[in-house]
Amino acid sequence: MSKQPESGPPQAPATPWSNVRELRLFVFALFFIFGGITSLNDVIIPKLKGLFILSYAEVMLVQTAFFAAYFLISIPGAEIVRHIGYMRTATLGLLTMMVGCLLFVPASSAGSFGLFLGALFVLASGITIVQVVANPLISMLGDPRTAHSRLTFAQAFNSLGTTVFPYVGSILILGSLATVDPKTLTGAALNAYRTAETHTIVTTYLGLAAILLIVAIAVWLHRNRLKEQHDRSGGMFHAFGLLRQTRFAFGALCIFLYVGAEVAIGSLLVNYLMQPSTLALGQEAAGKHVPFYWGGALLGRFVGSGLLRLFAPGKVLACVATGAITLILISANTAGAASGWTLLAVGLMNSIMFPTIFSLASEGLGQRAAEGAGVIGVAIVGGAVVPPLTGALADLTGSLHFALILPALCYAVILAYGVYARRPLRSGLAPAVAMH
Repeated sequence: MSKQPESGPPQAPATPWSNVRELRLFVFALFFIFGGITSLNDVIIPKLKGLFILSYAEVMLVQTAFFAAYFLISIPGAEIVRHIGYMRTATLGLLTMMVGCLLFVPASSAGSFGLFLGALFVLASGITIVQVVANPLISMLGDPRTAHSRLTFAQAFNSLGTTVFPYVGSILILGSLATVDPKTLTGAALNAYRTAETHTIVTTYLGLAAILLIVAIAVWLHRNRLKEQHDRSGGMFHAFGLLRQTRFAFGALCIFLYVGAEVAIGSLLVNYLMQPSTLALGQEAAGKHVPFYWGGALLGRFVGSGLLRLFAPGKVLACVATGAITLILISANTAGAASGWTLLAVGLMNSIMFPTIFSLASEGLGQRAAEGAGVIGVAIVGGAVVPPLTGALADLTGSLHFALILPALCYAVILAYGVYARRPLRSGLAPAVAMH
């Protein structure tokens, strides 16, 4: 692999602070929305597992369907950005998310797990497009020297969404579980039961569809705020040439592993906390504990945005990866409250990982920032790969505790990347956007 070119991250030229602030607020809102909707998977997984009588490996297909969209849509999303710009692409992504939410209606009416997976794929396709826009854009809206800190602060709003949505979702979706055992039903009775029980999911996602439409209109009205510069040379898959740069390729791998580990733990949390060997909670109560996991990331990102201004991002990344590994090992080898709460505490260690890995990998991309975001978006497919493997390991060994070894190994690679990228690149600056 070739050496990373010595050009810095994109930045916006000097502009009126009011304009920059307004656009940042829009981006913060996007982070909040797509983070919250993604985290609802952790709530609907136990619901669907019970309704459709699925194994851990089977129900993890929810995450496979969701995160497969990152693999298939990220590069096309980056290509759309190159041709119509950030704000118009964000609007398209929000409308696609709205369509995905509306598809929960026929999925519920049919009582079909497969249709739910299809709806989740469309929803995730919209989220993928929005994320391809949001991550590089927030880095551009300010001083490139503080891009690590700024992206981490923006990701805190993502964590705010992942903290709020699961709690509300647990009340709306898990709190309504009936006492009927679906294993005792067959045929039309089983289909009717599934349709009735998934009505709460439909209601939740219809509300989200209405919100997404409003936000899409607001973003569209601001579509001309940016005068953008993009590298339009090469075809759609030209972006993969960035993988010849060692720092970028290693970072993309770590995004794959980080998202996989984070999602695997979050997806198993409800079932993990329900075990007699941990907190022995009921399903709704366990669901209400999921926000502690995502809330840890929220707290850590606000704190981390400050720490990243004081310490080298690579070193901070190595430290939190070490913390995640330590907490997982404690959780896997203890019982009771210690086992449950140490796994929840991994969320705090997750806090700065994604934004720090993203910004470390993206240093030097200049006008190819959208392409880099597309390739990194493809790497988010780790959320479709690691959780099912973790679930299969749990099924094979009969132990959720033992299955945690897979996320721990993912964090070990991230630790290595933090050490590798501990020294910042020395570079010039390549502006990619201007403001009207």
